[in-house]
Amino acid sequence: MSLAVAVRPYQNYVYAYPHKTAYRPLDPRPSLQKLWAAEPKDALSLYLHIPFCEVRCGFCNLFTRIGAPGEMTTAYLDALERQARVVSDAVGDGTHYDAVAFGGGTPTFLDASELDRLCDIAELRMGVDLSSVPFSVEASPSTVTADRMSVLASRGTTRLSLGVQSFIDSEARAAARPQKRADVDAALGRIRDARIPVLNIDLIYGIDGQTEQTWRQSLDAALAWEPEELYLYPLYVRALTGLGKKTAVAESDAEWDERRLRLYRFGRDYLEQAGYQQVSMRMFQRTGAVIDGAADYACQTDGMIGLGCGARSYTADLHYSFDYAVDMREIRGIIDTFIARPAGEFAYAEVGRFMTPDETRRRHLVQSVLQAEGMDVADYRARFGTQPADDFPDELNGFEAAGWLAGDLHSDRLMLSPEGLAHSDAIGPALFSASVRRDMSEYEAK
Repeated sequence: MSLAVAVRPYQNYVYAYPHKTAYRPLDPRPSLQKLWAAEPKDALSLYLHIPFCEVRCGFCNLFTRIGAPGEMTTAYLDALERQARVVSDAVGDGTHYDAVAFGGGTPTFLDASELDRLCDIAELRMGVDLSSVPFSVEASPSTVTADRMSVLASRGTTRLSLGVQSFIDSEARAAARPQKRADVDAALGRIRDARIPVLNIDLIYGIDGQTEQTWRQSLDAALAWEPEELYLYPLYVRALTGLGKKTAVAESDAEWDERRLRLYRFGRDYLEQAGYQQVSMRMFQRTGAVIDGAADYACQTDGMIGLGCGARSYTADLHYSFDYAVDMREIRGIIDTFIARPAGEFAYAEVGRFMTPDETRRRHLVQSVLQAEGMDVADYRARFGTQPADDFPDELNGFEAAGWLAGDLHSDRLMLSPEGLAHSDAIGPALFSASVRRDMSEYEAK
């Protein structure tokens, strides 16, 4: 039996490696000053995390809470500013940022004045010039107001990513995402009015009741706005999420996998016919669009500094963050602890994973080969002094046997075939080390 038949195509969305469920409490806690002392600092990425949403979608397992009672957003920004001061001092002089992203949660849950303050934290406390670097912000339709968009545009936002998921009201309800098509279109109009250079629209396929006909309707509705980018995400139902708590199953795993693959292929082909170029399994860019910065917006590279209680940071030797949870009660407790944290407590890494040479190779391979352009083998060899086919013979031979590679293992560029890209969520997990797999399996979801 071939590998393509033997494994499920939708196992895990791998946008960062190692996975956060492989992180563990660090004892003793390393000081940030020592961690960053020898790190290159001339091309850092900065990520600011806002852990609030107006509602929580049924499929969402992000670190976020619903609402922010009282003065919680003010208290959170106060804590974020304390953290920024400490982290900036620890990282030291000579820093330069090449990219900035605000994520969440929903950063635009903050009102216009709070967004302005968030930008000030990035500029005045971390020393980044937002007007001179690729600057991406995530938003939801219900939070896209004219005053918020005006602030983001005036502060230099180059990319606004809108989580639409479906333009069909019944599908949005099925995904436990309460929204109306008219509100989505109004939000998109306000984004275009703000003249933010790059609009990205997120869509989801595999929703209960979704067909090729309704999928095409959502694609057409998105294309009508001529977005510079489109992301097509397969629906996942994860533990402790709204959909994960439902017991009713409309179809078998095999049937759902087949339907998601069918909808993915339809969406891929439809977008390519509409003039979009595939960048990865999920990402498509409009041909000819002027997009500033990395193709698959870079916030997962080594040399990333994350601020906020759900953010991760990456040095060459350690990936670290704060605690992680999905359950709402656990999330509220972690946010409360973050808000109450004195400045001195931000000087240490709390939870993380040290990177071995093997894990670093795997990370390089995962981040490169899952892109449509593939991985330059010469770059890999220059960095590690070895060949990927020698480092990962079992995995790569299996991919080749399954028909997931374009060309052979001795090509100058290691690339996935179209069917390989379709199976990215099986290829990524297949490259996880035994140690990461073990720790992920032993992680107790909370």
